[in-house]
Amino acid sequence: MATFEEEFQRFRPVIRRLTFLALLGKKFEVRRPENFVQDGPNIIVGNHSGSFKDVATILKIVSRPVFFTANRMIFTREEFDFLICKHLRRHLKDFGLVVNSALKPLKYLFVRYVSANIAKVGTIPVDLHSTKREAFQSCLQYLKKDRAIIALQGRGRVHSHAPHPYVSPFRRGASILAYLLYKEDGIAVPVTPLAMFGTHIAFLVPGKIRVNVGEPMHVTSYLGGGFEETVERFRDALETRVKALFLELLRA
Repeated sequence: MATFEEEFQRFRPVIRRLTFLALLGKKFEVRRPENFVQDGPNIIVGNHSGSFKDVATILKIVSRPVFFTANRMIFTREEFDFLICKHLRRHLKDFGLVVNSALKPLKYLFVRYVSANIAKVGTIPVDLHSTKREAFQSCLQYLKKDRAIIALQGRGRVHSHAPHPYVSPFRRGASILAYLLYKEDGIAVPVTPLAMFGTHIAFLVPGKIRVNVGEPMHVTSYLGGGFEETVERFRDALETRVKALFLELLRA
């Protein structure tokens, strides 16, 4: 069985090309990258306001194999092309249709390459319109095998009328994973919070992506009162920390 380093070396060329294409025109600034966990199980949580560019950013800046759930639609050319058109229209309104038409040859190459290779970079394909139980169980098994997974919070876009447009309310999934791993398997998995700003800039539009990485957090620091209380306390702590990291980015 291949080691994680051998696995990463096999994935690296595809990851490099995919992230280059997904983040074409974007520059990067990463604060405190030393907070990333380099080995063992790890859950990376953060805001999700930039669609596929959020995951591409994490794959680009984390120097180990990282696994993530992915919309099944990006595994086929036709459905992925539809998602990109929808993304450009959402961010650029009617001008998005102009951009989509002008960049059609480049977009075609991008769509063809991604749909053909996305399964090679550690994706966990899920149907976003069905139950998430299968994805949850897969994530649990990945963590038990000392792998790192991404659990971004939000629907991949900016909610301009929400109390916090860039950081959506956190779901309980990451907290439940951490709790179950500790209670059932004695694994105190570190959960790495991070905030991203700039991933919301539309695909192929130049811009700067800034990432702020916080110190790993553990559910063991929030135990007490049983499952519901602990999970909710840890979920709230993670959301609060990501909001603080995001505020640091804006102040910087």
